Amino acid sequence: MQQAAQPGTLRTAWNRFAAVFGKPHNAILLVLGLVLTVSTIAPMVSIALDTISIHPGSVDSHYTGLMEGYTLYNWQDLFTGRLARINLWNPLLNSLLLAVGSCVGAILYGGTFAYLVARTNMAHKKYLSAIFIFPYIMPQWTLAVVWQHLFSSNLVTGTSDGLLAALFNITMPLWWCKGMFPSIVVLSIHYAPFAYILIGGIFRNMDANLEEAALILNTPKWKTFFRITLPMVRPAILSTILLVFSSAVGSYPVPHYMNLVTLSTQYVTMGERRIGQASILGVIMMVIGVIIMLLNQRTTSGRKSYTTVTGKSGQSSLVNLGQAGRRIIAWVCILLTLFTGILPILLFAVETFLPNPGDYSFLMTWDLSHLTLKWWNTAENITESGLYGQLGILYNREIWGAFKGSVIVAVCCALLAGTIGTLVGYGVSKNRRSKWASYVNSIAFLPYLMPSLAVGVAFFVFGSSMGIYNTYLLLILAGTVKYIPFASRSALNSMMQLSGEIEEAAIIQNVPWWKRMARIIIPIQKTSIISGYLLPFMTAIRELTLFMLLCSQTKIITTMLDYFDEMGLYAFSSGINLILIVFILLMNALVNRLTGASLDKGIGGN
Repeated sequence: MQQAAQPGTLRTAWNRFAAVFGKPHNAILLVLGLVLTVSTIAPMVSIALDTISIHPGSVDSHYTGLMEGYTLYNWQDLFTGRLARINLWNPLLNSLLLAVGSCVGAILYGGTFAYLVARTNMAHKKYLSAIFIFPYIMPQWTLAVVWQHLFSSNLVTGTSDGLLAALFNITMPLWWCKGMFPSIVVLSIHYAPFAYILIGGIFRNMDANLEEAALILNTPKWKTFFRITLPMVRPAILSTILLVFSSAVGSYPVPHYMNLVTLSTQYVTMGERRIGQASILGVIMMVIGVIIMLLNQRTTSGRKSYTTVTGKSGQSSLVNLGQAGRRIIAWVCILLTLFTGILPILLFAVETFLPNPGDYSFLMTWDLSHLTLKWWNTAENITESGLYGQLGILYNREIWGAFKGSVIVAVCCALLAGTIGTLVGYGVSKNRRSKWASYVNSIAFLPYLMPSLAVGVAFFVFGSSMGIYNTYLLLILAGTVKYIPFASRSALNSMMQLSGEIEEAAIIQNVPWWKRMARIIIPIQKTSIISGYLLPFMTAIRELTLFMLLCSQTKIITTMLDYFDEMGLYAFSSGINLILIVFILLMNALVNRLTGASLDKGIGGN
């Protein structure tokens, strides 16, 4: 009897298996869950092992007398050694202060701007709404370089005079030019669009009855704002804090340009001499990312309701700033966005025509005869005039080869991350109550909450052990894992809006799954899905922190920019910055033109 029952038991198990995984979304969740687990966890395990491994030629090998094996020396020395304050505690404190300061600055700046655009009758909203997001679209280090061009001076920083020193003989103090303060200001401006988009969306759709009830009760406007308006935008503020904190704590370009020692810059400083301890810094940044993910789940999984759209109220009335006030405030905002959105493009362009980049002394006399085209159109190797054997930008094959490499990496990252993210969004939306779906959703989003350098460090250790260092394959793997969250969240939000009846009607007609996706689901939500492909593309093009450890400095355009900065060829780095900014803005404009998608759409700017 037992032998006879065994085939029936196997048949029953097989039927159950076929019933579950015969549904495409279950099979997708299983496969992608395993793939994402391996691609995310394997690099993390590699870097964890690297912290206790012996590295020949490093301090752990020198002090333990071992050439291979494992040791806890790196952990002990980093946390308790005589250089612990320099190598760990000061950089950690600076990173946390930088992240907290950036959160506060981004929320104040972006939130105020969102309120003015969505809830007031301020003039020129369409222009201001469009240009406000420029700092985020541009490479992160753009504003840091602009800050240097504006405020550097020979007297204080020991460099060429910037615009203020050259034109008005104004020299700013050192704390203003370098260190914590400018780093916080630059990152606050860079991440302010996060707050603008998240908070502005709530301001735009807020129920007018809430504030009108307070007005009827003669509640002062300040009390209405702090007791009603701000609590309603609390979820958006929390989301902004989590996103900005996770991004700022591992930022490398801005602290690097501003001479601020953080965990990311200290990792690079340690180099080969303390490679095991540098890996510990990467682990610390990863732990911070995991903590941020847990906080994100805690703040979004509660039972509190933050309903802002009720269907019982009309359009909320705009705050009247007065005929003069609406224009004065608009022009103040225009002036601010001029420095953050337009000035970077102009300064990078001017830098490429200066004989001595960074020296604006010609502005004292406005003698334009000193300007030169040598940085662009030199067609021969010239060792004089500061070119150091480099061809002009237009003729420099290394520059355009690196740009081509960046495009290859960005296209591959976009295709892979976009496809995987779309499938994750589809699978999770179809099986949203499943614990496995929740796990897949979390593991797909985890890399976004981890600092880019931490992810880069993990893939550096992983890629070195696998023998794929300095290959496009490693860059594409790291970029795909890091950018999957862009596509998965975009796809999930759009898929959740689709009624199950739409696909069920096709299932009744025996329409294959691939045809349902191609003919029904993708056409309906094409804008969100296209965004899931384009966001990874535009982010990968301007990425430095994630890729800087994974390849040589001439492999892609962003690492080559850093290479020219180290060589002192600032005209070349400015030219590359200009090329990147113009390319990204053109791609963004093209996307908006073709798809109608816009980061600021719906906030009140158009």
